[in-house]
Amino acid sequence: MIYARRGYSADVTPSETPPSEDQIRRAPKVLLHDHLDGGLRPATIAELAREQGYERLPETDPERLGAWFREAADSGSLVRYLETFTHTCAVMQTAPALARVAAECVLDLAEDGVVYAEVRYAPEQHLERGLTLEEVVEAVNEGFREGERLAAAQGRRIRVGALLTAMRHAARALEIAELANRYRDLGVVGFDIAGAEAGFPPTRHLDAFEFLKRENNHFTIHAGEAFGLPSIWQALQWCGADRLGHGVRIIDDIEVAEDGTVTLGRLAAYVRDKRIPLELCPTSNLQTGAAASYAEHPIGLLRRLRFRATVNTDNRLMSATSMSREFTHLVETFQYTLDDLQWFTVNAMKSAFIPFDERLAMINDVIKPGYAALRSEWLFLRNSSTPL
Repeated sequence: MIYARRGYSADVTPSETPPSEDQIRRAPKVLLHDHLDGGLRPATIAELAREQGYERLPETDPERLGAWFREAADSGSLVRYLETFTHTCAVMQTAPALARVAAECVLDLAEDGVVYAEVRYAPEQHLERGLTLEEVVEAVNEGFREGERLAAAQGRRIRVGALLTAMRHAARALEIAELANRYRDLGVVGFDIAGAEAGFPPTRHLDAFEFLKRENNHFTIHAGEAFGLPSIWQALQWCGADRLGHGVRIIDDIEVAEDGTVTLGRLAAYVRDKRIPLELCPTSNLQTGAAASYAEHPIGLLRRLRFRATVNTDNRLMSATSMSREFTHLVETFQYTLDDLQWFTVNAMKSAFIPFDERLAMINDVIKPGYAALRSEWLFLRNSSTPL
């Protein structure tokens, strides 16, 4: 697309211009909320199923299988949505399979312009064929490192850290927290808890969170996606979460009057004042009913109110998405510019679980220069016939 052909006046700047899809793809991106078992390539699922003798796949053709995953996630049926993870986890029960899936995850993210990612998975869901928890973690870490090496060989630099997830309906949270702590200098950057919010409050696992706090370790909690404000309040005030996985229901504590005046409740004000990161996943939120459309997604208001909002994919396979697609939806809906995308990206990097100096280096040496280079294209190509 050519700026001159868009009819922009001479005084329009790149800060006022929505970026093209190509620019979005090339922009450096940071991803904090992505599930390893929700991002497999359909062809890999089919191939691993054949190798392992798994015969329960609904489709064996990769293209039809990918369509099935997307349709099941869009169905509005929780049973069908959860069934999708049954199939992905079923083929992730050996060390080679885990390493392959992890490496392909890194390559797919790097190709999409992601420069830093924290990818989460639940080790307890990969023990059916005899692996130990430690063997699961080591296989995934090996895959992440191999993916980083392969991406670098292709000219794409990316760093990936693992988040170990405990399932909130199970009773292994402390065990997984201890596992995350043992591997914290070996590729694991933090801990997470996930699963159905209703009926399984995070306070059931206070021993795990107290352990992590004593060890000065980092953790995020899935909260405020389906259950609402009580889930967020417990995650923060009882458990001490560093970040909120989703957190989209914080909107329930924000009142917008007819004249546009905004009033924050005590919890929403606390979240904003304390700069607590929200791991927002727009497309996934639409699928789960947390938002009715991109235009109605709370991210628009949260961005305007300058909450620590970040953009994420959640489950790339089930949502048929990527970071570039998430950003594209937001650009089309809210007319966001490169400045807005950089704001979300810097927010995410500030909120990552790696050391401060490393986060700062990523922001100053990778993210800001990357966006500056995209803005410079506008200066040189605004009146050119060469497409961006």
